Amino acid sequence: MSAFKTLFKQTFIYGLATVLPRMLSFLLVPLYTSEQVLPNPAEYGKVSVIFSYFVLFNVLLAYGMETAFFRFFNKQDDKETVVGTASISLILSSFGFFTLGFLLQDQIAHLIDIDVRYINLVVWILLLDALVIIPFAWLRANEKPSHYAIIKLLNVAINIGLNLFFLLALKHLAQNQGFFQNLYRPNFEISYIFIANLVASASTVLFFIPFYITLKYRFSMLLWKQMMVYAVPVLIAGIAFSINETFDRILLKELLPDDVAENDIGMYSACYKLALFMTLFATAYRLGIEPYFFSHAKAKNPQKNYANILEFFVAFGSIILLAVVVFADFIKPLIIRSEAYWEAMWVVPIILIANFCLGIYHNLSVWYKITDRTKFGAYISVIGAIITLVINLVFIKYYSYKASAVATLVAYAVMMALSYYFGRRYYPIPYNLKKIGFYMLSSISFSVVSFYYYRDNFIVGLVMLIVFLGLVIMLEKNQLKQVLKG
Repeated sequence: MSAFKTLFKQTFIYGLATVLPRMLSFLLVPLYTSEQVLPNPAEYGKVSVIFSYFVLFNVLLAYGMETAFFRFFNKQDDKETVVGTASISLILSSFGFFTLGFLLQDQIAHLIDIDVRYINLVVWILLLDALVIIPFAWLRANEKPSHYAIIKLLNVAINIGLNLFFLLALKHLAQNQGFFQNLYRPNFEISYIFIANLVASASTVLFFIPFYITLKYRFSMLLWKQMMVYAVPVLIAGIAFSINETFDRILLKELLPDDVAENDIGMYSACYKLALFMTLFATAYRLGIEPYFFSHAKAKNPQKNYANILEFFVAFGSIILLAVVVFADFIKPLIIRSEAYWEAMWVVPIILIANFCLGIYHNLSVWYKITDRTKFGAYISVIGAIITLVINLVFIKYYSYKASAVATLVAYAVMMALSYYFGRRYYPIPYNLKKIGFYMLSSISFSVVSFYYYRDNFIVGLVMLIVFLGLVIMLEKNQLKQVLKG
């Protein structure tokens, strides 16, 4: 159980680096949706659409090199050449993108119908974020979760602090003559949001200057080609994932009438945030297990450990799903301040279940990463993206964001099932399907009944949560004791 203790320790610290910053970023949702900042959901819709493009271009600029770095860092004896090759590759590609984006910013703004001043800021942010991909991966590969967490927390603290300053404090400070009056611009809220993001990203790059100073700039063309062969399917999977995750906002903007598109996007994006609890848990878990998968691939009977890991994930994920659904209406006014956004609450259980399936998919994906069959990850993700696009394209005009939520759930559920099916053929892992299925079906059933049939009766949902917690504790008590003692 010592391996599990190491995994849980790293997952906990990576969780702090992911969960706490995202929890702190929850402050931004009530800030953005407040009467003082963006009281109209349409304005928040503009921000959401831009962040959707962020997700897509972050994937393109990483082009699978982070995952390839992990694989070859654990596989190659000359680790310095792996670090140097990956770093040089990303440095060159990032500055190439920046130059192209800067020169074509007017054309890009016209093409995607976004103000050019936002495009300028976005290009800078994307460059800075790309430059820290390998440094962060290096920290994870060398099992330095504390350093990783500190830098992540500082990034978000700076971002949130500047958001609070620009969106709340600056207007009042500008009423006095002087520096702040020159800094303040009325109706500049969206630009301030991205300026805060830009300064935070620049600060993170500064933290990694020692990494780049001490880096051995060794580049191996042969190694780079091998890494790219591994990375390209990951890139394709990443693009497909970005379509599944955020492209629905872009499609809503394109397919709905102009007078309702940004308003619906704003409501949908705000309520989507309530599913963040599941996303945070799944992301923290993935950050902890990804290095673990590679480092323990050659251990004795790793399949048994992989099976136990998924079982724990499903147990905790089921609890999170049901708890968030039961308490959703209590959390709602704390996160989404304006009632103008609450119309989209219908999507919350759907998105929670979808992200639960995605978390299981990431756990199941160990088989194609360990066996170097990353092309299967690309195939599966592309299928998910096709499902997302088809359902959105066909049903958005009838059901708006409800179609987008259902599309996300169907896509991730199919991806989860396909990964299990192919994994069973190429890298069999003895998953306890009865227990996993029991946890999932019970939690999802309780969630659906509680939210859609007894939402006005909190007691019913609370009783379901207590009963489910009791069942999990009873079934997992022996394993929990072993982990705590190990």
